[in-house]
Amino acid sequence: MPTFAEALVVLEAHAATLKQVRVRNLFAQDAERFQKFSIEHDGLLFDYSKHKVTAETMRLLADLARARDFDGRRAALFAGETVNTTEGRAAMHMALRDLSGAPILVQGADVRPEVEREREKVFAFAEALRSGASRGATGEKISDIVNIGIGGSDLGPAMAARALSPFASEGPRTHFVANVDGADLADTLLPLDLARTLFIVSSKTFTTQETLANARSARARVVAALGEAAVAKHFAAVSTRLDKVAEFGIAPDRVFGFWDWVGGRYSIWSSIGLALAIAIGPKHFTEFLHGGYDVDTHFKTAPIETNIPALMGLLGVFQRNVLGRGAHAVIPYDQRLARFPAYLQQLEMESNGKSVTREGRPAPLHTCPIVFGEPGTNGQHAFFQLLHQGTDVTPIDFLIGAQAIASDPKQHELLFANCLAQGEAFMKGRTLDEAKAKLAEEGRDAAEIERLAAHKVFSGDRPTSTLLYRRLDPRTLGRLIALYEHKVFTQSVIWDINAFDQWGVELGKELANRLAPIVADAAASTAALDASTGGLIAWRRRADCD
Repeated sequence: MPTFAEALVVLEAHAATLKQVRVRNLFAQDAERFQKFSIEHDGLLFDYSKHKVTAETMRLLADLARARDFDGRRAALFAGETVNTTEGRAAMHMALRDLSGAPILVQGADVRPEVEREREKVFAFAEALRSGASRGATGEKISDIVNIGIGGSDLGPAMAARALSPFASEGPRTHFVANVDGADLADTLLPLDLARTLFIVSSKTFTTQETLANARSARARVVAALGEAAVAKHFAAVSTRLDKVAEFGIAPDRVFGFWDWVGGRYSIWSSIGLALAIAIGPKHFTEFLHGGYDVDTHFKTAPIETNIPALMGLLGVFQRNVLGRGAHAVIPYDQRLARFPAYLQQLEMESNGKSVTREGRPAPLHTCPIVFGEPGTNGQHAFFQLLHQGTDVTPIDFLIGAQAIASDPKQHELLFANCLAQGEAFMKGRTLDEAKAKLAEEGRDAAEIERLAAHKVFSGDRPTSTLLYRRLDPRTLGRLIALYEHKVFTQSVIWDINAFDQWGVELGKELANRLAPIVADAAASTAALDASTGGLIAWRRRADCD
């Protein structure tokens, strides 16, 4: 078995031999290329045949993973060992969706009983709200849920509630507030009746600055409209700080917890998913959990060569570290997955946006690319110009369902055609000769053909992967999220970084806490601040006086 450095050198040398190869020619030379470079797993198809890879490429990528002890690191993850070394924790969010009934060990202790107790509590509360058994202070049925959180406490439930809206017809409407900008809360509450609104405050420590600012503002509105006693009927919390929650006025039976081995960006499966459970109901939420567990089982047991999340991760490493691609686009051809790219931005960039190894040494390789995206076909009319003809090559993931849900089937056919067309265009491109021939077909004269042809050239060989599923239901969404979670883990193994801490968010928070009283007090001295920060505060103070 080669060392990691040796495996990487061999992979780089192999990649150099592919520079003059065109993917369109690989398809022409091998009628079975699609079958060889796609994997179907229980109603989910992953097609990576449009990447410039061969069987040798994939073998060398598997060697790279094994040189990092991928199998051992994966086993440690699922065994509940301390893989989050900087914080001394396991990363066992998979326990939240493990419905097998077997013991689930986290750092040696079986956590299944407490996980199931908390889930049953969440489901009971969700059913009470959906049925009207639990009502507001005036006796009216709750019609709207406002989840107040930020980061993983917002992106997960907000994304999932939108994605699964066809399954939420019998539940209360869900709304999500995250930004400390008061406009977010104000605009959300404008059309709502506070007497029929429940607020969920999602903060593990109940100290998150943005979340608490919004929660206090919402509380003041409820008190002004319905009285102090109404707080207990119109607020719930997802937190582990019972003392702080009690000070806020939330009843103990409306407080739901989770564990320090569940990172925020992995917490949608926990009580953080309370708003989603209320919206779609426990039955559909259980299907969502099943989807995650399906992929856990696949990732845990499948060899690298047929392991979809592992291959997603390795292809990303190939693009990032061997071919030098610094960005990655995620384009769901599904409007209900509009927030999925934003969800993945946090999942991938907060997990793998690191510059030191697990041992604290400088990372020898570039780590996480910039992740961005927008639903197709909207993105086609926004940034696809750059993706097709820009100077940088950006790998793309396309996601699409074979079937439409609660939408026009004919429009879905057009949507599906657009998705396939984009994949073909990125792969094949258009040569200069083809551009000239097309212009000639359009009746352009020779001078105009020469003038325009270069502008009509598409380089092609721009890699895309396609995740095709039957339809976007709760189980499918669970699968999609888990696929990307395990992709992230795979890449963290190759880069030898800790995917489960997030120290990069701390410094800005600390400085904001220091600056907040200076901003609030017009007489506070700015002498100790840097010239830029002090100058900006001074300008604001003058603007306030105008």
